[in-house]
Amino acid sequence: MTDKAMTSEPAAGPAVSVVGPGDGETIVLGTTRMRVLEDGSRTGHRLAVAESVLAPRTQGPPQHRHAQHDEGFYVLSGTVRFTVGDTEHDVTAGTFVMVPPGAPHTFANLTDRPAVMLSTFTPDLYLQYFRDLQGAFADGRPMTRGTGIEAMSRYATEPATDLA
Repeated sequence: MTDKAMTSEPAAGPAVSVVGPGDGETIVLGTTRMRVLEDGSRTGHRLAVAESVLAPRTQGPPQHRHAQHDEGFYVLSGTVRFTVGDTEHDVTAGTFVMVPPGAPHTFANLTDRPAVMLSTFTPDLYLQYFRDLQGAFADGRPMTRGTGIEAMSRYATEPATDLA
């Protein structure tokens, strides 16, 4: 080992992100509260992660398909109904659901208790959809199916009209 190797400073690496319990961007969509844990800015836009709290009796979006990203859901608490095509799955804490591009899906909390999920978006493309929806709510516009579908279309997502 040379003297230079023994005395040199450690190489600076990428910054590690730590998001505490009260940190992260909050997005409110009606009865759903989303906390952005990673928006893709520190992952080269490869990954976004969000925690979502679905209030009791929260209906999800219309069944839809993503063309350019995978979406993962890990249920932390409560029960969430995932509808994939014609199949319904009532999943509880500890269950992971991975939705690849092209797979029709939606979710809802049909129970009388809140449900909490951790969601992943790879790449981070779809996170902006939720920001856009929050902006529509903030502008005082009512949330309609058309508003959601229009916002989805900007992020390579379309309703699964063959299943409506």
